[in-house]
Amino acid sequence: MPGMVELNDGRARLVLAPEQGAAIARYDALVAGSAPVPLLKPGDGTGASGCQLLVPWSNRISGGGFTFDGRFHAVEPNVPDEAFPIHGDGFQKPWRLAVCTATETELVLEDGAIGPYRYAASVTYALRDGALEARLTVENRAGVRLPYGLGFHPWFPRNKTTMLEAKARRVWLEDERHLPVGVVPVSERPGWDFERPVPLPPQWVNNAFDGWDGRAMITQPEEGIAVTLAASPELDVYILYSPSQDAGFFCFEPVSHTVDAHHGEGLTALGDRETMGATMRLEWAVVETD
Repeated sequence: MPGMVELNDGRARLVLAPEQGAAIARYDALVAGSAPVPLLKPGDGTGASGCQLLVPWSNRISGGGFTFDGRFHAVEPNVPDEAFPIHGDGFQKPWRLAVCTATETELVLEDGAIGPYRYAASVTYALRDGALEARLTVENRAGVRLPYGLGFHPWFPRNKTTMLEAKARRVWLEDERHLPVGVVPVSERPGWDFERPVPLPPQWVNNAFDGWDGRAMITQPEEGIAVTLAASPELDVYILYSPSQDAGFFCFEPVSHTVDAHHGEGLTALGDRETMGATMRLEWAVVETD
């Protein structure tokens, strides 16, 4: 694919799209004696595939913007057919390739600019014995203190036997605008309790889960593969987006805050030139299937 960057360590292949927000287009397991196994939903790095970077915040901001330190900051919608600004603008901009070897690369964004935000960001991707390590960092360059957030937005293949394990304490409920309308213990929604590996729910899910321990496992019995996801402590929330059992995909997004946190809590206040960072690790293993 033109403009793509490919890493390969003999156990996994990673294809990156610098021009499409430094997104991951493919992450494939290289299993001896078989064709490469897509660990993420393969694509061109745009839209509903691979993995996008969420910077300088995750998910939606309601109310046309937010008030911080006594000042209202307007933020306009940035995605067609979305009523609210979503996921910042890092995923919408080209990133510069700064460093690249066979197994590691760094991509840099110098001109992040959406609403009041002016920022620089960098991401490093590395393959280590087939595992993917990604570190995302943001630096506030707005000249004023602002609330920041980070996250990763991976798209995973889904079939009838796909299972998820991801322990959390609470789940946030959403309204028809996909904004939070309250939070309940996961025990009150047993169909969304992923303390042990269980099949994904058949119906629509688009909810933030907090009290997460930063670990998840996605098992694909049909492929004989399990993927373990580990997130750094900054990413203590996950968002599960699973539109239906027939969608062919689901998203498991480790993020630093819940939805519409600009009107709640969970964001990190950064002064001018201050930074924050977060990491995600994906590791795959072959599993026995019946």
